[in-house]
Amino acid sequence: MTTRWIDSPIGGLCIHVSAGLVTAIAFGADAPRGSRASDPLLDRAETQLGEYFTGQRTEFDLPLASEGSEFQKKVWSELQRIPYGETASYGDIARRLGYEPGISRAVGAANGANPIPIVVPCHRVIGANGSLTGYAGGLERKRTLLELEQPGLF
Repeated sequence: MTTRWIDSPIGGLCIHVSAGLVTAIAFGADAPRGSRASDPLLDRAETQLGEYFTGQRTEFDLPLASEGSEFQKKVWSELQRIPYGETASYGDIARRLGYEPGISRAVGAANGANPIPIVVPCHRVIGANGSLTGYAGGLERKRTLLELEQPGLF
């Protein structure tokens, strides 16, 4: 596994790649500041994240690999279908996957276990009443990401 720490408007991010796939993006300084591992995929991921944060990119084009249960992978796949600048509730995601909205807590748990935030946009999932709800990176990061995509939302 190769990692690179990058700075962003929501704090430090550590991008993890292995075997030509992005495997994780972690909040905080999981690698030493200035870590500049040489890897074309890390370069591509850093560029695309930079473009996203400056409003020049609305979709990511990166090869991804996530370890998780079949259910988690279904949820993560559905997250990638939420368009830039839009949101969905946990119940919406459950319905889109063919489940009853009552399974929304399980959707929330899978959402919280997403190892590749931002690229797999778990920040776009909100409460049924439109409120900000839990986010592994903290609600302030979630708010910042949503405001980036929808200025004036909050």
